[in-house]
Amino acid sequence: MTTKIIFDTDPGIDDAMALLFIAASPALDLLAVTTVHGNADIDTTTRNALYLKRRFGLDAPVFKGADAPLSRPRNPSPTFVHGDNGLGDVELTGHVDAAPEAKPAHQAIIDLARANPGEIVLVAVGPLTNLGLALRADPEVATLLKGVVIMGGAFGVAGKPGNVTPVAEANIHNDPEAADLVFTAPWPVTAVSLDVTTQVVMSPAYMDALEASAGPAGAFLNEISKPYAAFYGGRDGIIGCCVHDAAAVAFVIDPSLFQTRRGAVRVIPDGIATGQTLQKVEGELFGPSAWDDQPVQTITVGVDAEGLLALYARTMTARA
Repeated sequence: MTTKIIFDTDPGIDDAMALLFIAASPALDLLAVTTVHGNADIDTTTRNALYLKRRFGLDAPVFKGADAPLSRPRNPSPTFVHGDNGLGDVELTGHVDAAPEAKPAHQAIIDLARANPGEIVLVAVGPLTNLGLALRADPEVATLLKGVVIMGGAFGVAGKPGNVTPVAEANIHNDPEAADLVFTAPWPVTAVSLDVTTQVVMSPAYMDALEASAGPAGAFLNEISKPYAAFYGGRDGIIGCCVHDAAAVAFVIDPSLFQTRRGAVRVIPDGIATGQTLQKVEGELFGPSAWDDQPVQTITVGVDAEGLLALYARTMTARA
């Protein structure tokens, strides 16, 4: 039985890795791609989603989403990570201009959830603005989705409390107000956080093997991964690139690869800790706090890195 997916994304090198993973997986049925600002401006992320759709023959419609956070100016694009074009500045060969669907992304999320109640997992791997807009426009959407899995947050359980500040992960930092709305809505949220994604690294040898076995998609992913790996090597001394967004997809396919922890989650909206994600672990007792009477959500605290890498390679190779 397949799981219906909406993929909310800001492509993005690791977003492209995740999108092609979804498309290759027999366990997933991609209903729509919704785009958001983040790794690049909204026109660029939408162009990239349309490019990936055309180049790799994806059937899902693409809906253009929010161009800025709910209530603050957009942060500058991280061109030093993803390049000026969002895909490592590789040449986007054979690009044909195409337009997204007319409906805005947040409305597409609402309409698909209403048409498929209890059946869709929303996988969000960029800033959570589209989800925040959907909640504001139709709060009942939080009761209609099967679940929400995000790549986002950092909880300090594996020595990685942040990647854009000492305490904040980029997707949450880019729209902390939307993130807090998402974590406190009554849908089940799982945050696949830096605590696990930084433990899973695609080495140059792994990517070369993927190119050899996974056809045109493998070759493309190896090409765009090289500047991404250069960034990680220069900043963190990592040989290869961290598997961020594809890890969220892996959670949907095989949650047994992860160890989790449950409890209410809040997001710091301002000050030097803007974007920090903090969990009150289920069962811990404190005095009155901002975590009281909030939904119990799930975060990831451990991962079978080798198992995840094997799943990714096996899935991509089988569809080559």
